Amino acid sequence: MRTLDGLGDLHGRTVLLRSDLNVPLDGSTITDDGRVKASVPTIQALRQRGARVLVTAHLGRPKGAPDERFSLAPVGQRLGELLGRSVAVASDVAGAGARAAADALSVGEVALLENVRFEPGETSKDDSERAELADRLAALADVFVSDGFGVVHRKQASVYDVATRLPNAAGQLVQAEVEVLQRLVDGPKRPYVVVLGGSKVSDKLGVIDSLLGRADVLLIGGGMVFTFLAAQGHPVGRSLLERDQLDTVRGHLDRARSDGVKIVLPTDIVIAGEVSPDARASVVPADQIPDDALGLDIGPDSAATFATEVRAAATVFWNGPMGVFEIDTFAHGTRAVAEAMAECDGHTVIGGGDSAAAVRRLGFDDGAFDHISTGGGASLELLEGKTLPGLTVLED
Repeated sequence: MRTLDGLGDLHGRTVLLRSDLNVPLDGSTITDDGRVKASVPTIQALRQRGARVLVTAHLGRPKGAPDERFSLAPVGQRLGELLGRSVAVASDVAGAGARAAADALSVGEVALLENVRFEPGETSKDDSERAELADRLAALADVFVSDGFGVVHRKQASVYDVATRLPNAAGQLVQAEVEVLQRLVDGPKRPYVVVLGGSKVSDKLGVIDSLLGRADVLLIGGGMVFTFLAAQGHPVGRSLLERDQLDTVRGHLDRARSDGVKIVLPTDIVIAGEVSPDARASVVPADQIPDDALGLDIGPDSAATFATEVRAAATVFWNGPMGVFEIDTFAHGTRAVAEAMAECDGHTVIGGGDSAAAVRRLGFDDGAFDHISTGGGASLELLEGKTLPGLTVLED
């Protein structure tokens, strides 16, 4: 994979930098700026080499047209604060406004193009539509640098197609992400413990299948656990359940037993009648969830068990919260895992997405963990061994 070192002299050259600035917003307020902060080292490295830096990124899921709710203007402001200098935000993605922003850049300056998903060609399955946008983006720059790890698993115009049109390289963030996650694939120190949570088991089946051949212990929590419990014949009330995945989950449980992989499921569950800060919560055995109840977190006994496994690990990978962490009543399981990872002497990796948001919301410093990935889906696909288009296009 080509890196910044191979790009040669960048002084006065315009670098189109694909970053991942897809941050959560409350109106125009950024509630977690982790991805913005993660983009800064590569931007600074390019500035120090005299490049004129033109950043392209997406935010949310606009329908291929401008939408003020998804403007990158708040992100541009925060990026400027972190860089200690003004960052102009272009009025469009790759039109006259983008050209004006690019032309106005001086050596070492930074500008941000508007949300690239305002263009339908960005996510189009039609190669010619993506190519048309990629041509316009490439015309703005001399070099392309890919630093948005959270999107490298997507064959999109600003991720894949533009890289075929310009000299290209991986940014520092993408390079670091690949190196860290590859260690989990090639030779993790043991015991290797994986914590999986989040809403849907279907989102994790591929990585579970892969990890059954690599991990020593799998700890399963979050909404996905109820499909595991149902697969064992237990009632799950009104909890999240993917009935079409029951047979697949049974197959994974059987394979784990035959391969000697320890799958740990919760023994108790925090339940309530609704997902609300005012909901009345109680704890029940995991095999006795009432018909009218929702399972919203792993219980205290389970949290203690999970924490013990995590603390004893030489390598830990965590993707997906243990419950509805946004509500304090249902955040205890997620907090217990985070605390155990922070105390673990082994190599600790948080696999992006909601897990990264959760540890920050719960007050943990990024430095408490060895690595917090910026890409949930990309992290999982890399661990599955899938081909990631945004990485293969950067290969020598």
